[in-house]
Amino acid sequence: MALLKIARMGNPVLLQMAEPVTNPGAPAIRRLVDDMIETMLDAPGIGLAAPQVHRPLRLFVFHLPSERTGQPNIPPSVVINPHFTPVGDATMPRIEGCLSLPGLRAAVPRWVRIHYTGVDCDGNEVGGEVDGLHANVVQHEYDHLDGILYPMRVTDFATFGFNEELSRLPPATEQDA
Repeated sequence: MALLKIARMGNPVLLQMAEPVTNPGAPAIRRLVDDMIETMLDAPGIGLAAPQVHRPLRLFVFHLPSERTGQPNIPPSVVINPHFTPVGDATMPRIEGCLSLPGLRAAVPRWVRIHYTGVDCDGNEVGGEVDGLHANVVQHEYDHLDGILYPMRVTDFATFGFNEELSRLPPATEQDA
């Protein structure tokens, strides 16, 4: 396995539409997924999309440690060729960061509950109906596959800033994303 270079905001690969993965079980895809998981954990992050490591492919990896969610740990997982749909009309602002925009965060409106599907490297269907941080991570990483960075979704730029400065926001404004 190898650590991959993470593209930062301004790199054209982050603004293009990613291509579907034609063979999820291909050795090159399995190697990419393993390297992405290693890179995500090393960064440290909780999600990483293929375009962030200079591969314009429709796949992302994520993990949800129990200390971040208060729920059982979700180990590192891959979602290849994902799709998602909102469940209901409710949205809420979530404080998000991104490995491609180090040191910055902002409140981003996201669907509260979604249903997502995709496959893993063995072709098994993955996904389900999720909410909270899980729904947030899926939406954030999915945006990367469409060439969207979270600042493009910010509606209140008073919430956009450096981590150290945003720590001064009132607790009601901060979310666990």
